[in-house]
Amino acid sequence: MQTYFTPGPAQLYPTFEKHLKTFVDRQLGSVSHRSQVYRELHAFTVSQLRSLLSVPDTHAILFLGSASEVWERILLSMVEKESFHLVNGSFSQKFYQYALAAGKKATKMEKAPGNGFDFDEITVPEEAELICTTHNETSCGVQMTETEIHRLKEAHPDKMIAVDMVSSAPYPALDYSLVDTAFFSVQKAFGLPAGLGVWIVGKQCLEKAILLKERKGLSIGAHHDLPTLWKNALNNETPATPNVMLIYLLGKIAADMNDKGVDTIRKETEKKAGLLYGFARANDAFSPFVLSEHHRSRTVAVLDTQLPAAEIIARLKERNLVIGSGYGDKKATQVRIANFPATDVAQIEALVSELAKI
Repeated sequence: MQTYFTPGPAQLYPTFEKHLKTFVDRQLGSVSHRSQVYRELHAFTVSQLRSLLSVPDTHAILFLGSASEVWERILLSMVEKESFHLVNGSFSQKFYQYALAAGKKATKMEKAPGNGFDFDEITVPEEAELICTTHNETSCGVQMTETEIHRLKEAHPDKMIAVDMVSSAPYPALDYSLVDTAFFSVQKAFGLPAGLGVWIVGKQCLEKAILLKERKGLSIGAHHDLPTLWKNALNNETPATPNVMLIYLLGKIAADMNDKGVDTIRKETEKKAGLLYGFARANDAFSPFVLSEHHRSRTVAVLDTQLPAAEIIARLKERNLVIGSGYGDKKATQVRIANFPATDVAQIEALVSELAKI
C-alpha cells in the first residue's frame, strides 16, 4: 500500500473508506437532490464545516465543481470593473488570468515564485473593488499569513478580500469578519477524490452580485450565479444535481476533524512541517526553496534537490512513498511534499528517514 505525500490529489483521509461504504450501503447515490434525505445530508456538511472553520452565519457555504470554477464566480459576481491580484506562483497567476478572460481590468503586484507578501509593501490601486490573495501557493510552497490578509481588509474596508486556501484549509485560522470570501478544493487537505469546490461567501458579496445583475444589468454568469446559489443554499439545496457523494463524504470527514479538534490538527501540521524543513536544512542534498521561514508553507513543502527530482521520486516509490515533482519549469529540480491531515507524524518521520538515505 502506497502512502501519498502528493499536493493534490493526495492521500485519502483514513476514514474515507468507512464513510464511502456507508454511503453505498445507504444507497445515497440514488436519492433526489430535492429530497429531505439530501437536505439533511447537505445541512450536516455545512454545519460541520462552519464548526471546523469558524464560519459565521453572515457567510454561506456553497458547493461547486472545483476551485477553478469559484475563481470565475467570484470575478463575475463581485467585480464590476477592476480586481487586484497578489501573484507569486502559477495558481495566483491563473486567478489573475481568469479576471482578464472575464473582461475585467485586472492589475497585479507580482513577485518571483518563492517570495511572499507582507502587508507593509502592498499598494492597492484606488479603483480596485476586490483584492485577491493566496494563503498557500501550491506551485511553489509560499504562504501569506492570516495576519497579513486581515491587515489588508482593515486598511481597505471599502474593498472586498478573496482568499485562495485550496491547499491549506483547514489549517488557516481566518477571521471571516475580515474575509469576504474564501474557497478550497477537497482533493488536498481534506483527503478526498477530486470533483468538489467549496465556496465560503459573505452577504456583502451577494449584495454586490445583486447590484451588478439587477441594477446595473450586467451578466454575472449564466451557470449558477451567486444569487441563485445562495437562494438554493437557504433550503440546503443546489441549483442542479450536485456531487452528492463528495458532499456527504466531506461532511463526515469534517466531523472526524472536529472530533479530533482543529487546534490539534494545526499543531500537528506545524510539527510535521518542522520535521520536513529541519531535515532539508540539515541535509546537503536538499534545501527549502522558500528562503524566508515566515513565508514558508506549512502544508506544501517545496525542496530544491541536488539529484534529479525524478530519480528521488522513483527511489521513494520503491518504498511505497509517493511525493510530487516540482511545478512547471521546476519539475526536474524540485520536489513538493504535501503535509495534510491524512498523513500523521509517524508517516512524515518515515518519509524523512527514507529521504535521508538518498
